[in-house]
Amino acid sequence: MTEAASINAVMRALADPTRRAVFERVVSSDEITVVELTRGSGVTQGAISQHLKALKQAGLVAERPEGRKVYYRAQPEGLEPLVDWMSHYGVFWRERFANLRLLLKEIDP
Repeated sequence: MTEAASINAVMRALADPTRRAVFERVVSSDEITVVELTRGSGVTQGAISQHLKALKQAGLVAERPEGRKVYYRAQPEGLEPLVDWMSHYGVFWRERFANLRLLLKEIDP
């Protein structure tokens, strides 16, 4: 997967608020099953499975089958393309704020 495709996949996966909530629950636990994710979510088990599939395809979660259960865990390295992309803009904004600070000092000596 190219870097642009990776960024797009991560952004697309996290764009859905329900999927983001599922991802946050996976992140907050060591491992979690679809049944556990479904409890109290107000979302069907089938929908949770679809959200997990999209998160897995984006590289954000991994699964571990054990008997009849499948356990999901977060893959923090899946966020690397997004972090790299955002860090580029962090440099951009730091430079802009530094320039603004200099300009304000010139205006109000």
